[in-house]
Amino acid sequence: MLFDCGEGTQHQLLRADLRPSRMRYIFITHMHGDHVLGLPGLLGTLNLARHDRTVTIFGPPGLDRFLRDVFRSIYFRPTFPLEVHDIDAGEILDAGPFTVEARRLNHRVTAFGYAAQERPRPGTFRVDDAVRLGIPAGPLYGRLQRGESITLEDGRTIEPSEVVDPDRPGLRVAYCTDTGPSKEAVELARGADLLVHEATYTLDMRDDAELRGHSTAAGAACVARDASVRQLLITHFSPRYEDVTPLLNEARTVFPNTIAARDLLEVRIGADALPDSGY
Repeated sequence: MLFDCGEGTQHQLLRADLRPSRMRYIFITHMHGDHVLGLPGLLGTLNLARHDRTVTIFGPPGLDRFLRDVFRSIYFRPTFPLEVHDIDAGEILDAGPFTVEARRLNHRVTAFGYAAQERPRPGTFRVDDAVRLGIPAGPLYGRLQRGESITLEDGRTIEPSEVVDPDRPGLRVAYCTDTGPSKEAVELARGADLLVHEATYTLDMRDDAELRGHSTAAGAACVARDASVRQLLITHFSPRYEDVTPLLNEARTVFPNTIAARDLLEVRIGADALPDSGY
């Protein structure tokens, strides 16, 4: 999954050693150039690489028309299956193992935030308990893991709960940019393991943030706090900040478990996430 596609996306994919051929879903937040102008070039590269898997793109109204106009102007015809969906708020994708929800954000133009929700994962299989109960290793373990009861040769019935822990909640990741703080962002991020939220300015620039539909670092942290997320990753910093430490410190006064984005940063999420894997 790729969220937004600015001008330098292909270059960063190469630096990160990520293969464009793995691209399945692209989510565009809004139609400002720094979030969408890299899309035609990325699709052209997939064509040159003889990509053959379906790529599905989601975004605000106007995205489909934008791509059709560009394709017509540069005589581009995708050789791989390409689907483009102008979206509205709600669940926009059910991919089996996970779903993706979209909500309107608070920006100068129509903009959406996204949340990817993994389905519940099976609980841990307790091998020691299975051995103690005399369950032979093999297919019976798999049936119990799938939630099925089994009957042993001696007539005993074993319920899954005797050897399998309860299902574990799936991971949730929310992505909100460009936007000012909003109730919709809070609901989108509710209970997320990771919230990626813009933090364009510090509090002394609050008026500019409100005027331009952006957030201060403290505003982003308030969204994370109100949504009870596990970890906040702030991003989309104004170029005025050569050092983002003031933004990070401001956010941490409201929501301590905050890290600052930087190029090629990798963030581990879930139960084994590090408390501070960023700046």
